[in-house]
Amino acid sequence: MRVAREHFKSPKGLPVEEYLTPGSPLCAGCGGLTTLRLMHKVLGENVVIVNAAGCMTLLATFPFTPLKSSWLYTTMASASAGAQGVRDALDILRDSGRLPPQEDLQVLVLAGDGSTYDMGLSSTSSAIHRGLDFWYLCYDNEAYGNTGFQLSSASPEASHTSTSIDLIHQRKKDLFEIWRAHHPAYLASVSAHDAVDLAEKVERARSLRGPKLFLSLAVCPTGWGFDPEWGDELAHLAVETGVWPLKEAVAGVVRHTYIPNRFRPIADYLEPQRRFRHLFQPHRNEAVLAQMQAEVDAYWAGLGTESTLTPRAPETEHAPRV
Repeated sequence: MRVAREHFKSPKGLPVEEYLTPGSPLCAGCGGLTTLRLMHKVLGENVVIVNAAGCMTLLATFPFTPLKSSWLYTTMASASAGAQGVRDALDILRDSGRLPPQEDLQVLVLAGDGSTYDMGLSSTSSAIHRGLDFWYLCYDNEAYGNTGFQLSSASPEASHTSTSIDLIHQRKKDLFEIWRAHHPAYLASVSAHDAVDLAEKVERARSLRGPKLFLSLAVCPTGWGFDPEWGDELAHLAVETGVWPLKEAVAGVVRHTYIPNRFRPIADYLEPQRRFRHLFQPHRNEAVLAQMQAEVDAYWAGLGTESTLTPRAPETEHAPRV
Protein backbone atom coordinates (compact mmCIF):
# COMPACT_ATOMS: atom_id res chain seq x y z
CA MET A 1 0.00 0.00 0.00
CA ARG A 2 1.30 3.41 -0.97
CA VAL A 3 -0.41 6.74 -0.29
CA ALA A 4 -1.42 8.90 -3.23
CA ARG A 5 1.35 11.18 -4.43
CA GLU A 6 0.42 14.83 -4.72
CA HIS A 7 3.54 16.52 -6.10
CA PHE A 8 5.89 13.96 -7.68
CA LYS A 9 4.50 10.94 -9.51
CA SER A 10 7.79 9.27 -10.46
CA PRO A 11 11.57 9.85 -10.31
CA LYS A 12 11.33 11.55 -13.71
CA GLY A 13 9.36 14.36 -12.10
CA LEU A 14 12.00 15.24 -9.52
CA PRO A 15 13.86 18.56 -9.90
CA VAL A 16 16.83 18.24 -12.23
CA GLU A 17 18.99 20.90 -10.56
CA GLU A 18 21.86 19.61 -8.44
CA TYR A 19 23.06 21.53 -5.40
CA LEU A 20 25.34 18.77 -4.15
CA THR A 21 27.77 18.04 -6.96
CA PRO A 22 30.11 15.05 -7.53
CA GLY A 23 33.52 15.06 -5.88
CA SER A 24 32.59 14.43 -2.26
CA PRO A 25 35.26 12.86 -0.01
CA LEU A 26 32.60 10.75 1.74
CA CYS A 27 32.58 6.95 1.51
CA ALA A 28 31.24 5.33 -1.65
CA GLY A 29 27.68 4.13 -1.17
CA CYS A 30 26.89 6.49 1.73
CA GLY A 31 23.13 6.57 2.22
CA GLY A 32 23.27 9.84 4.12
CA LEU A 33 24.91 11.61 1.20
CA THR A 34 22.21 10.41 -1.19
CA THR A 35 19.48 11.55 1.20
CA LEU A 36 20.98 15.04 1.52
CA ARG A 37 21.35 15.31 -2.26
CA LEU A 38 17.70 14.39 -2.83
CA MET A 39 16.42 16.68 -0.08
CA HIS A 40 18.53 19.57 -1.38
CA LYS A 41 17.07 19.14 -4.87
CA VAL A 42 13.60 19.85 -3.51
CA LEU A 43 14.60 22.61 -1.07
CA GLY A 44 16.57 24.48 -3.72
CA GLU A 45 19.75 26.52 -3.46
CA ASN A 46 18.79 29.07 -0.79
CA VAL A 47 19.76 26.90 2.17
CA VAL A 48 22.23 27.30 4.99
CA ILE A 49 23.28 23.95 6.43
CA VAL A 50 24.13 23.89 10.13
CA ASN A 51 26.26 20.79 10.56
CA ALA A 52 26.87 18.90 13.78
CA ALA A 53 30.33 17.30 13.84
CA GLY A 54 30.12 13.92 12.18
CA CYS A 55 30.73 12.02 8.95
CA MET A 56 29.11 14.72 6.83
CA THR A 57 31.55 17.34 8.12
CA LEU A 58 33.87 16.11 5.37
CA LEU A 59 31.59 17.89 2.89
CA ALA A 60 33.17 21.22 3.82
CA THR A 61 36.91 20.71 4.23
CA PHE A 62 38.48 24.07 3.41
CA PRO A 63 38.92 25.23 0.72
CA PHE A 64 36.82 22.72 -1.24
CA THR A 65 33.17 21.68 -1.01
CA PRO A 66 30.72 20.03 -3.43
CA LEU A 67 27.86 22.11 -1.97
CA LYS A 68 26.38 25.16 -3.67
CA SER A 69 24.62 26.21 -0.45
CA SER A 70 25.97 27.89 2.68
CA TRP A 71 27.51 25.97 5.58
CA LEU A 72 28.03 26.47 9.32
CA TYR A 73 29.93 23.90 11.38
CA THR A 74 29.08 23.34 15.06
CA THR A 75 29.92 20.91 17.85
CA MET A 76 27.92 17.69 18.08
CA ALA A 77 25.68 18.98 20.85
CA SER A 78 24.83 22.42 19.53
CA ALA A 79 23.61 22.24 15.92
CA SER A 80 20.01 23.13 16.78
CA ALA A 81 21.22 26.01 18.96
CA GLY A 82 23.29 27.20 16.01
CA ALA A 83 20.20 26.96 13.80
CA GLN A 84 18.35 29.20 16.26
CA GLY A 85 21.04 31.86 16.00
CA VAL A 86 21.12 31.73 12.20
CA ARG A 87 17.32 31.84 11.90
CA ASP A 88 17.07 34.75 14.35
CA ALA A 89 19.73 36.72 12.46
CA LEU A 90 17.99 36.12 9.12
CA ASP A 91 14.63 37.20 10.56
CA ILE A 92 16.12 40.42 11.95
CA LEU A 93 17.79 41.26 8.64
CA ARG A 94 14.63 40.48 6.66
CA ASP A 95 12.27 42.37 8.97
CA SER A 96 14.55 45.43 9.00
CA GLY A 97 14.67 45.50 5.21
CA ARG A 98 18.37 44.69 4.99
CA LEU A 99 17.70 41.26 3.48
CA PRO A 100 15.41 41.07 0.43
CA PRO A 101 12.77 38.34 0.85
CA GLN A 102 14.06 36.50 -2.24
CA GLU A 103 17.49 36.19 -0.58
CA ASP A 104 16.17 34.72 2.64
CA LEU A 105 17.58 31.27 3.48
CA GLN A 106 16.07 28.07 4.81
CA VAL A 107 17.96 26.73 7.81
CA LEU A 108 18.74 23.01 7.72
CA VAL A 109 20.40 21.10 10.56
CA LEU A 110 22.42 18.15 9.27
CA ALA A 111 23.40 15.65 11.97
CA GLY A 112 24.14 11.99 12.46
CA ASP A 113 22.52 9.67 14.98
CA GLY A 114 25.25 10.22 17.58
CA SER A 115 24.42 13.90 17.77
CA THR A 116 20.68 13.53 17.17
CA TYR A 117 19.82 10.65 19.48
CA ASP A 118 22.38 11.45 22.16
CA MET A 119 24.51 14.57 22.62
CA GLY A 120 22.39 17.04 20.65
CA LEU A 121 18.96 15.89 21.81
CA SER A 122 18.73 18.58 24.49
CA SER A 123 19.28 21.56 22.17
CA THR A 124 16.96 20.04 19.55
CA SER A 125 14.26 19.47 22.15
CA SER A 126 14.52 23.13 23.14
CA ALA A 127 14.39 24.31 19.51
CA ILE A 128 11.26 22.27 18.83
CA HIS A 129 9.68 23.50 22.06
CA ARG A 130 10.31 27.11 20.99
CA GLY A 131 8.70 26.43 17.62
CA LEU A 132 11.84 27.30 15.67
CA ASP A 133 11.16 27.46 11.94
CA PHE A 134 13.87 25.11 10.68
CA TRP A 135 14.54 21.83 8.92
CA TYR A 136 16.35 18.92 10.54
CA LEU A 137 17.84 15.94 8.71
CA CYS A 138 19.28 13.08 10.75
CA TYR A 139 21.32 10.61 8.73
CA ASP A 140 21.11 7.52 10.91
CA ASN A 141 23.87 4.96 10.29
CA GLU A 142 23.20 3.47 13.72
CA ALA A 143 26.57 4.17 15.38
CA TYR A 144 29.16 6.89 15.94
CA GLY A 145 30.43 6.54 12.39
CA ASN A 146 33.18 9.12 11.97
CA THR A 147 35.16 8.08 15.06
CA GLY A 148 35.34 4.34 14.50
CA PHE A 149 31.72 3.14 14.46
CA GLN A 150 31.14 2.94 18.20
CA LEU A 151 27.86 1.97 19.88
CA SER A 152 25.17 4.64 20.05
CA SER A 153 21.60 4.59 21.34
CA ALA A 154 20.56 4.19 17.70
CA SER A 155 22.46 0.90 17.33
CA PRO A 156 20.04 -2.00 16.79
CA GLU A 157 19.91 -5.09 18.92
CA ALA A 158 22.59 -7.74 18.26
CA SER A 159 24.68 -5.52 15.96
CA HIS A 160 28.45 -5.46 16.29
CA THR A 161 30.17 -2.11 16.73
CA SER A 162 33.78 -1.30 17.55
CA THR A 163 32.85 -1.03 21.23
CA SER A 164 30.44 -3.97 21.50
CA ILE A 165 32.12 -7.29 20.80
CA ASP A 166 29.41 -9.53 22.24
CA LEU A 167 25.71 -9.39 21.45
CA ILE A 168 24.26 -6.10 22.60
CA HIS A 169 20.87 -6.31 24.24
CA GLN A 170 19.40 -2.85 23.80
CA ARG A 171 16.41 -1.56 21.95
CA LYS A 172 17.11 1.21 19.52
CA LYS A 173 15.82 4.52 20.86
CA ASP A 174 12.52 5.45 19.20
CA LEU A 175 13.46 8.94 18.10
CA PHE A 176 10.37 9.31 15.91
CA GLU A 177 8.12 9.05 18.97
CA ILE A 178 10.42 11.22 21.10
CA TRP A 179 10.23 13.94 18.45
CA ARG A 180 6.48 13.46 17.98
CA ALA A 181 5.91 14.04 21.69
CA HIS A 182 7.27 17.58 21.14
CA HIS A 183 4.45 18.36 18.65
CA PRO A 184 6.60 19.58 15.73
CA ALA A 185 4.97 21.04 12.64
CA TYR A 186 6.07 18.06 10.56
CA LEU A 187 7.92 14.80 11.16
CA ALA A 188 8.84 12.03 8.73
CA SER A 189 11.01 8.98 8.27
CA VAL A 190 12.53 8.61 4.80
CA SER A 191 14.76 6.33 2.77
CA ALA A 192 17.16 7.25 -0.02
CA HIS A 193 15.86 4.21 -1.89
CA ASP A 194 12.41 5.78 -2.32
CA ALA A 195 13.34 9.15 -3.78
CA VAL A 196 9.76 10.05 -4.68
CA ASP A 197 8.44 9.37 -1.18
CA LEU A 198 11.27 11.52 0.21
CA ALA A 199 10.61 14.37 -2.21
CA GLU A 200 6.86 14.24 -1.53
CA LYS A 201 7.45 14.66 2.19
CA VAL A 202 9.83 17.58 1.77
CA GLU A 203 7.37 19.30 -0.56
CA ARG A 204 4.43 18.70 1.81
CA ALA A 205 6.42 20.20 4.69
CA ARG A 206 7.22 23.38 2.75
CA SER A 207 3.92 25.08 3.55
CA LEU A 208 4.30 24.52 7.30
CA ARG A 209 6.01 26.93 9.66
CA GLY A 210 7.93 25.51 12.59
CA PRO A 211 10.18 22.47 13.12
CA LYS A 212 10.27 20.10 10.14
CA LEU A 213 12.11 16.95 11.12
CA PHE A 214 13.37 14.13 8.88
CA LEU A 215 14.85 10.83 10.02
CA SER A 216 16.68 8.88 7.31
CA LEU A 217 18.24 5.43 7.48
CA ALA A 218 21.77 5.96 6.16
CA VAL A 219 23.20 2.70 4.85
CA CYS A 220 26.91 2.64 5.71
CA PRO A 221 29.22 0.30 3.74
CA THR A 222 32.19 1.06 5.99
CA GLY A 223 30.48 0.51 9.33
CA TRP A 224 27.88 -2.09 8.36
CA GLY A 225 30.30 -4.12 6.25
CA PHE A 226 28.98 -4.59 2.71
CA ASP A 227 30.06 -3.81 -0.82
CA PRO A 228 28.95 -0.26 -1.75
CA GLU A 229 27.13 -1.56 -4.80
CA TRP A 230 24.57 -3.17 -2.46
CA GLY A 231 23.73 0.11 -0.71
CA ASP A 232 20.45 0.80 -2.47
CA GLU A 233 19.37 -2.84 -2.21
CA LEU A 234 19.91 -2.83 1.56
CA ALA A 235 17.95 0.42 1.87
CA HIS A 236 15.20 -1.29 -0.11
CA LEU A 237 15.30 -4.40 2.09
CA ALA A 238 15.08 -2.29 5.26
CA VAL A 239 11.73 -1.00 4.00
CA GLU A 240 10.43 -4.27 2.57
CA THR A 241 11.20 -6.23 5.75
CA GLY A 242 9.48 -3.60 7.87
CA VAL A 243 12.65 -2.74 9.78
CA TRP A 244 12.45 0.88 8.60
CA PRO A 245 8.82 2.10 8.33
CA LEU A 246 8.15 5.03 6.04
CA LYS A 247 5.76 7.39 7.84
CA GLU A 248 4.96 10.98 8.63
CA ALA A 249 3.21 12.91 11.39
CA VAL A 250 1.30 16.16 10.90
CA ALA A 251 -0.31 17.72 13.98
CA GLY A 252 0.70 14.56 15.82
CA VAL A 253 -1.31 12.25 13.57
CA VAL A 254 0.81 9.44 12.10
CA ARG A 255 0.33 8.13 8.60
CA HIS A 256 2.40 5.37 7.02
CA THR A 257 3.20 6.39 3.45
CA TYR A 258 4.16 2.88 2.38
CA ILE A 259 3.27 -0.55 3.75
CA PRO A 260 4.65 -3.62 1.94
CA ASN A 261 1.97 -5.90 0.54
CA ARG A 262 4.10 -8.85 1.56
CA PHE A 263 6.83 -8.43 4.16
CA ARG A 264 10.22 -9.99 3.54
CA PRO A 265 11.85 -11.85 6.48
CA ILE A 266 14.20 -9.70 8.52
CA ALA A 267 17.07 -12.13 7.87
CA ASP A 268 17.13 -10.99 4.22
CA TYR A 269 18.19 -7.56 5.44
CA LEU A 270 20.55 -8.68 8.21
CA GLU A 271 22.56 -11.45 6.55
CA PRO A 272 24.40 -9.34 3.92
CA GLN A 273 25.86 -7.09 6.64
CA ARG A 274 29.11 -7.92 8.42
CA ARG A 275 27.84 -6.35 11.65
CA PHE A 276 25.25 -9.17 11.85
CA ARG A 277 27.44 -11.98 10.51
CA HIS A 278 27.66 -13.61 13.96
CA LEU A 279 23.94 -14.35 13.72
CA PHE A 280 24.55 -16.59 10.70
CA GLN A 281 28.11 -17.91 11.06
CA PRO A 282 29.37 -20.38 12.15
CA HIS A 283 25.81 -21.31 13.12
CA ARG A 284 22.52 -19.58 12.54
CA ASN A 285 21.26 -18.07 15.82
CA GLU A 286 17.59 -18.88 15.43
CA ALA A 287 16.63 -17.64 18.90
CA VAL A 288 17.95 -14.11 18.38
CA LEU A 289 16.66 -13.91 14.81
CA ALA A 290 13.21 -15.03 15.96
CA GLN A 291 13.21 -12.41 18.71
CA MET A 292 14.18 -9.64 16.30
CA GLN A 293 11.57 -10.81 13.79
CA ALA A 294 8.91 -10.86 16.50
CA GLU A 295 9.65 -7.26 17.44
CA VAL A 296 9.23 -6.11 13.84
CA ASP A 297 6.03 -8.14 13.47
CA ALA A 298 4.65 -6.68 16.70
CA TYR A 299 5.19 -3.14 15.44
CA TRP A 300 3.17 -3.71 12.30
CA ALA A 301 0.50 -5.77 14.04
CA GLY A 302 0.01 -2.87 16.42
CA LEU A 303 -1.08 -0.57 13.61
CA GLY A 304 -4.54 -2.13 13.69
CA THR A 305 -6.73 -1.19 10.76
CA GLU A 306 -4.15 1.05 9.09
CA SER A 307 -2.48 -1.92 7.43
CA THR A 308 -3.55 -5.25 6.04
CA LEU A 309 -0.75 -7.64 6.84
CA THR A 310 0.06 -10.69 4.76
CA PRO A 311 2.37 -13.58 5.66
CA ARG A 312 6.08 -12.97 5.20
CA ALA A 313 7.58 -14.08 1.93
CA PRO A 314 10.07 -16.97 2.01
CA GLU A 315 13.70 -16.01 2.43
CA THR A 316 15.54 -15.34 -0.79
CA GLU A 317 18.07 -17.93 -1.89
CA HIS A 318 20.54 -15.42 -3.24
CA ALA A 319 20.89 -12.55 -0.81
CA PRO A 320 23.75 -10.11 -1.49
CA ARG A 321 26.98 -11.13 0.25
CA VAL A 322 29.76 -9.04 1.78
